[in-house]
Amino acid sequence: MASDQENSQDANAPDDTSEKEITRGITIMKSIIRDRDKAVTYNVNWNADNQLIGSNAAKLASYIGTLVRMHIPITATRWSNKELGSAKDKIWTEILRSFNIEDTTIRKKYILQLAGKRHRGWRTFLTNKYLKDKEKKFVEYDPEYPVKYAIFITEEEWVAFVAQRRDENFKKVSATNRERASNPTYAYKKGRLGYARLEEKILDETKSDATSLPPHVLWKEARVGKDGTVRDDVQHIYDECETLSQSISTAEDQENRSVLSRALNVPEYPGRVRGKGHGCTPTSLYKNPRRRNPSNQEVMETLQALQAQVLQLQKDNERYRCMEKCSSQLKETSEKASINCQNKFPEGISSCQLYLSSPTYRLVGKGKVHNTSGDLLHHRPLPDGHLKVSVDVVLDKDALLPIPDIVSETTLLRDAIGSFVAWPLDLIFIDDEVFAQGSQQLSQKIGSRQKNKRDLPVTSLPKKGAFVPRYQISLETLVDSSDMATAGAIRLLDMEEDIFGYSCTETIGKEDLEHIFRHQELGVGVIHTYIRFLYDNFMRGNDQLSNRFRFVSSSLVNKALICREPDSCREYLVKRFMASSTNNLYLWPYNSGCHWLLLAIDPLKEVVYFLNSIDGEWTNYPDMKQLVDTSIKVFRSQRQARVPRTKSSNITWIKVQCPLQRNGIDCGYFVMRFMREIINMNQIEIPITYFDEYKCAHYTRLQLEQIKEELCQYFIEKRLISI
Repeated sequence: MASDQENSQDANAPDDTSEKEITRGITIMKSIIRDRDKAVTYNVNWNADNQLIGSNAAKLASYIGTLVRMHIPITATRWSNKELGSAKDKIWTEILRSFNIEDTTIRKKYILQLAGKRHRGWRTFLTNKYLKDKEKKFVEYDPEYPVKYAIFITEEEWVAFVAQRRDENFKKVSATNRERASNPTYAYKKGRLGYARLEEKILDETKSDATSLPPHVLWKEARVGKDGTVRDDVQHIYDECETLSQSISTAEDQENRSVLSRALNVPEYPGRVRGKGHGCTPTSLYKNPRRRNPSNQEVMETLQALQAQVLQLQKDNERYRCMEKCSSQLKETSEKASINCQNKFPEGISSCQLYLSSPTYRLVGKGKVHNTSGDLLHHRPLPDGHLKVSVDVVLDKDALLPIPDIVSETTLLRDAIGSFVAWPLDLIFIDDEVFAQGSQQLSQKIGSRQKNKRDLPVTSLPKKGAFVPRYQISLETLVDSSDMATAGAIRLLDMEEDIFGYSCTETIGKEDLEHIFRHQELGVGVIHTYIRFLYDNFMRGNDQLSNRFRFVSSSLVNKALICREPDSCREYLVKRFMASSTNNLYLWPYNSGCHWLLLAIDPLKEVVYFLNSIDGEWTNYPDMKQLVDTSIKVFRSQRQARVPRTKSSNITWIKVQCPLQRNGIDCGYFVMRFMREIINMNQIEIPITYFDEYKCAHYTRLQLEQIKEELCQYFIEKRLISI
């Protein structure tokens, strides 16, 4: 019972500072002392995360509080102070006398950390009870010495403690912490139970064989009130954690922020695991040993590697500075010549070859040059002596961009596929050197082509009874006789929403048709046009095929976009997968930068068929594989599929033994034929040795010409080219 002296106040003190007497006495755990004298000890248990649980856990926690009040002065402001070492050892010794705990470093560390929490709580209790009023504001009068706790606190310690708490710096910190803790967004509602004992309670009630629960599950349960209701915002965080847990690996969860921290959008503090409570660390949760410090040899090797990188960056920087100097010299060239470099190129859009001059002069890629007046690159004027180029094919995977793209932070040519870059004029060469330099030269060029439509070598002329590419010849004649004969001319092909999941327009240029006529590498426009052909001629009006097969747009998901905008690529794939109600096979022509391959994805069965005409492995395309795996996991989560956690990452990848190409050009034609044969067989499951009806080591030139004939016939029937 509190004394009258303890309840007395200064005459000037406000009335609302008076407190009711507390009826409970001080806690000294006499029962433990009596049992200790009888040589009776208590057993305690530890969970899989090395946290204190069991029937005696609460008793041990209370006893630790008693020992802290007895051995640690309230004036101790820092628990890590070395002067408290002897007192901490006494606490540990007393606990070992009454509780059966292994005398190990990890157990001692846990107990003393818990003691530190009890010490902070003890000091906070004294402050709130004796130094603050009911509104939690510091009182102006001198608080009386708490006689009730005289066995723990001397009068000298009390005076020093009051002086510490009345320090202005402490008051500011106290006000900040009080404001932060006054209205938590997601309030903890389990009192003194704690996360560890809450987890133990849940596992006992559910009779689960599991040894622990995920942090976000405990976090949610700790915020369920007595009535059992869960607030909507708490449920939303839990659902987001469930989704993220399907797409983030354990290693990523450990190395960066945990799933719960990501969902809450709060920082992760070192040495702790949010949602698991005191004593659980990343090391104990993930069962990974603490990383050792690198040896001197490893440090030196890392330093040498960094020095090599710096040297290379210096060389690249010097090269870029030289290029800027050349550009400035070009800008200062005398106007007497009256030559605009852009006039060397046909107006509009033209297919081109891209070269670099350093370290050697070489062809590095192919694309389209956009020569239009007032053209901008990423909303900025083009550098002098450069034109805007879209990159379609990369022939040198290690080639650097002449001018790095500062918007997308792209430096490598292979990462710029499907986007626009600036390219020096003297390193751009128009395919077939078709220049619009006067109507007479243009007429001569067209007339010459009409005399020899195919421009084929004599050895390629069809023999008697041989295959004749009639539609290719007819389409080329139409092209030469129409406005498409002019470089930069284009045609637009509408793509319905059912094809890629969104409506769009595909652009077909003269250079795309030339690629077909000359049997050259294909761009995305030709691949998408063939997909439209398959949809119109096989799937439209056929509910079985249209419900079974779907397509993925190569314009929205390709190597460049996966590197720059992985989230948008994943969202598109998941949206496509969610559109299916039954088993579907999604056909995705994937361009890795300089090569086409085909992925056939069954998201419900979580199977990915990998068809590569150069006999490569999917491990050669890690960005693509990670995107597909993540998208399937998110799709699994959104459709609320229950998959055993041991099988959550077992997405099946199957390398199909498909026909192989024998050159570096045919990959696009192979992908088109793969799609046609898969749809024609009307099977979702692709045999690992490919379909018996189409099984062969290599496609013949005739088999590829048949695909080209179908394309050209489709162009003619759709009247995309007219005279």
